[in-house]
Amino acid sequence: MNGLHLSAEFHDCTGEPTWLTDMQRLRAASVQAVPTTCSPAHTAAQAGGVTGVVLLAESHLALHTWPELGAVTLDVYVCNRSGDHSEQARQVMAAMRALFKPGRTEQRDVIRGAVAPGPAPR
Repeated sequence: MNGLHLSAEFHDCTGEPTWLTDMQRLRAASVQAVPTTCSPAHTAAQAGGVTGVVLLAESHLALHTWPELGAVTLDVYVCNRSGDHSEQARQVMAAMRALFKPGRTEQRDVIRGAVAPGPAPR
């Protein structure tokens, strides 16, 4: 259950505007951004602004676009059960940043599932 969760907001995106609205292109780019060692299990998206998710074994990429604001919110989570996949999570985030070209980014990195020292929970 230990893993890295990256959460970000991209503001003032200057990438190609269709990345914020074209569901099919964004789906393909999202799947392509995932390292080849993590096979996509499922993708989905909705028209308008785009809401999409790429579900992976032990991981996910989720994003929402707001074309009228030139903004994107996204999450990248990787579970480190079979090894440390933190670098892959950072690569996915970097690929999305290169796609949308935000003028400003707010990002939080959260380590999930770390077990605190002390007595075992009951």
